[in-house]
This record gives sequence, structure tokens and C-alpha cells, in this order.
Amino acid sequence: MSDLKKMYTTLQEDPFPADLKLTLGDQELVFAKRGWEIDGQTKGLRYGENPDQPAALYELKSGSLEIGGVRFIGAGQGLVSALTEEHMIQAGKHPGKTNLTDVDNALNILQYLSAKPAALILKHNNPCGAAWTDEGVAVALRRAFEADRIAAFGGAVVVNRPLDLAAAELINSAYFEVVAAPDFDDDALAELKKKKNLRILRIPGIAGLESLARTPFLDIKSLSDGGLVVQFSFRNAILKAEDFLPAKAEKDGNVFLARAPGKQEADDLLFAWAVEAGVTSNSVLFVKDGATTAIGTGEQDRVGCVLLAVTKAYTKYADLLSSQELGLSIFELKLKALKDSDARSKLADIERRTAEARGGLPGSVVVSDGFFPFRDGVDLCIDQGVTAIAQPGGSIRDHEVIAAVNEAVPQVAMVFTGQRSFRH
Repeated sequence: MSDLKKMYTTLQEDPFPADLKLTLGDQELVFAKRGWEIDGQTKGLRYGENPDQPAALYELKSGSLEIGGVRFIGAGQGLVSALTEEHMIQAGKHPGKTNLTDVDNALNILQYLSAKPAALILKHNNPCGAAWTDEGVAVALRRAFEADRIAAFGGAVVVNRPLDLAAAELINSAYFEVVAAPDFDDDALAELKKKKNLRILRIPGIAGLESLARTPFLDIKSLSDGGLVVQFSFRNAILKAEDFLPAKAEKDGNVFLARAPGKQEADDLLFAWAVEAGVTSNSVLFVKDGATTAIGTGEQDRVGCVLLAVTKAYTKYADLLSSQELGLSIFELKLKALKDSDARSKLADIERRTAEARGGLPGSVVVSDGFFPFRDGVDLCIDQGVTAIAQPGGSIRDHEVIAAVNEAVPQVAMVFTGQRSFRH
């Protein structure tokens, strides 16, 4: 093994102390460093963000916190931080930071999605694809996977119901690093164990995630100068469709009011807003029939975020056609088309059908984590055939944004969330 490859398999020496104490005024929280015995070796995290960054995971072991009359998540309510060897059904290797933070962000999203079987695939702490459906976890996982096969490579799969054999077979048909569920059917577990390096995590607390939906945790951000910003964690105010607010604005004595979403549109907006809670800002999400059709993340401007999401949707749609029909990724097909006339013809056909289908976006709804400062981003969404939009509202140009959806043919619905969900 080359020295470059060794850095990804070498456990960093952990120099961090066994406990960590945090005092806020007269309240103290005590955290204990976590470690696991795997293959006869007791160690903590493999490494942090990158292989040359030593890291440690701490679990809140004692103490409670109440600020401003609000009680925070306390000791004994741990999920990812409370994982033991028993929960690591198959450990593969000692986990690194990103393995656990991907699972953690999935749980952050799933706390709002307890009403239906749901599946998430995450990579670099962002969802690649997400879906929920009354048809079960396997169907949800297939839809999440088909939303973005490309980004799913090497990702983490997390579901909120016991994982069955059909879901396990889908997981083993591709490459994933982690799978987490509240439980596993016996035949599903046997199937998953065929992949020896797959980390299999049983997290029973997933079954009760909804109990955390209204309770904040202490969110700590570190500054590059060693300083800290502490804040209440984001608390989703939209837990049911009725929580959305009418999109209404006034300008020069005129009242602008958008169409209210229909039942399916509202259900998709509710799902999308829950997923949005775990997406890096600026972001927009497109969702149709309970599955993501595009996710635009981390852009500096909102219209650019919409453009990114749309571009990704077209690429993912073409890739799905190519993989299903030819057994090739869209990029493998493009490479082959450079020298093969038959491949060029097939590529042109797939690109034509993708353009005609507008990347599978028509009929989607859209959520935005921040308000639209101009109508340009909304107009781009409308051009792709969306039927409803949810956004925080509060822009001085809300009337222009509402006018955009009202001018659309057919008229596009819009609601406000009344809150922003930035995540940085």
C-alpha cells in the first residue's frame, strides 16, 4: 500500500483528554470521550475532517441546560454520540468524523419525517437524495438513490424504519460506506454483511426521533481565532402542512396573495422543508411525489442556487436513463461517444429526451431556505414546470415574487414558512 493510501487507513493518535466540561453561568455539562474496541484495538475516531487532523467524539454524560426558559437536550438522549460496540453490528474500520456526522445530519432531518417510511443518502454532510412513502423503506430508498446515483457513491444510507431485504439488496448493488437503521430484518442483515467494509449501525433511538423535534441542543461554532459562537439549534416551525403561512404582501395600497397549495403539493412542501433543514446554505430543493428531484447547495446567490439545482437535475436524469438502458454512467457514455458513432447516437437521444423531460422537474415543488430577494429565481423555477413554492418571506420584493407565481400559467402556488433555515 502506498504512503498516500495509508493515510486513509491509519488511526491517528488521540491526544484529547478523557472528559470535557462546559460551564455556562452556574450550569455545567460534562462530556465523556468515546472509544470502541474493534478488531482488538480500542480507539476513538479514526481521524477528523481530514486524515491529518486528530479528533475525538464526546458524549454528554451528565448535567442539563436551561436557557431563557427553554430546556435543551440533556444527558441520556444521545444517538450518534452514544453508539456502542453493540450498535456497531459491523464496524468495518474505526469511524471517522464524516461517517458519523453524515449519520447525525440524517437524524437531524428524520426527526421531522416520522409520519412515513423515509430514506436518506448523504455525502459530505448533505443529502444526495431523499424520499418518503407509505410503500415502505425499500421503495423510499430506491427513489432516493435514483434521484442522484452519481453523488450517492460512497455515501451513508439512513432510514427511519427497520431495513428489509429489498433495501439491503439495493444497498449492495452500489457502493456505500455506512448504513444506519432502527433495526434490521435477519435476511437483510445477512445480505449487508456480504460487504465486509460496510459499517452497519443499529440505532434504536431513530424510532423515537420525533420526541426531539421541538427540543434544541446547544449549537457551538468555532472561529478560526479560537473563539466560539453558541446558539440555540434550528427548530423547525413547520411540522404539519397547516403550519405554512399564506403568501401575502402589500405594496402601494395593493394586496398580493398567492394561490394556496393543494393536498399533494402541501405534502411535498412539508417533506422538502424537513430535508432543507439539513442542507448547506444557500440552498433550494425540488421535490415531486415525496422524492427529491434536485438539490442545490452552498451557493452565494439564490438565483445561482436555482441554476445549480436545475443543471444537476438534467445531469442526474440523463445518468439514470443511461444507467438503466445501457449500463453506463452518463460520463462513461460521453467518453465512449468520443470514438464510437453508435454511442454518439445513443448519447444524443438521451440528451434529447432529457431536454424534453426538463430533467424530470415538471410537477415538482420547490423550497428555499431563505427568501427570494428578486423574482428571477422564482421565474427560473416556473420555467422548469414547478407547481408550488415555499419560502420564508420577508423580502421587500415579496410582492414581485408573488406576482411572478400569479402570472404563471397555470398559476403556481406559494406559501411562507415565516422562518429561515440557513445552515453553515
